Amino acid sequence: MRIYFWSYRQIVTGGLVLLLLLVAGAISYGRINAEVIVSKEKSPWQPIYQGNPDTKRMALTFNVDWGEEYLPEILDQLKGYQAKSTFFLTGRWAQKFPDVAKKIVQGGHEVGNHGYSHPHPDRLSKSKNQEEIFSTEKILLETTGQETALFAPPYGEHDSQVLEAAWELGYKTILWTIDTIDWDDKRSPEMIFAKVKGKAEKGAIV
Repeated sequence: MRIYFWSYRQIVTGGLVLLLLLVAGAISYGRINAEVIVSKEKSPWQPIYQGNPDTKRMALTFNVDWGEEYLPEILDQLKGYQAKSTFFLTGRWAQKFPDVAKKIVQGGHEVGNHGYSHPHPDRLSKSKNQEEIFSTEKILLETTGQETALFAPPYGEHDSQVLEAAWELGYKTILWTIDTIDWDDKRSPEMIFAKVKGKAEKGAIV
């Protein structure tokens, strides 16, 4: 398992370009690494909200379920800044855009599990959540050749059965330190960037 972190300088200098792309498309962003260790709860299956607070780096992650038209440019931007990210993909998206999923991994990025159909996890039973996770695990392995160990629940929903479902399948559940709310069309790229910059902290997951 890896979670890649950007330095604060990279976030400040390169972030707005990426945010412009992200807001334009239906893709949220963030990022993760083996240094992600901070959970607000004591139970081992509780979600992770932050990386190592002793490092001056931030993690950028992307939750991907709709479309692919902006991803090539996002990947080019990441390559230009020599940065790696974690892309949480849904199974249905990877089935529809296998070549793009492969390109993500070929670029040295990590892929994570975002469920299969982007449902509301809190409304599903534990077994149904495990079906969503496991089916996507198989699809991502077949498509990209990369095993997945991180799960980002759709909508950030994470009641106890969601967390236990992921944990029993060997996954760590990843949330965020800074929520950009980039899905809201009323939020401009400048507003999102200002929020991230203003709340930037060591080990933050965005």
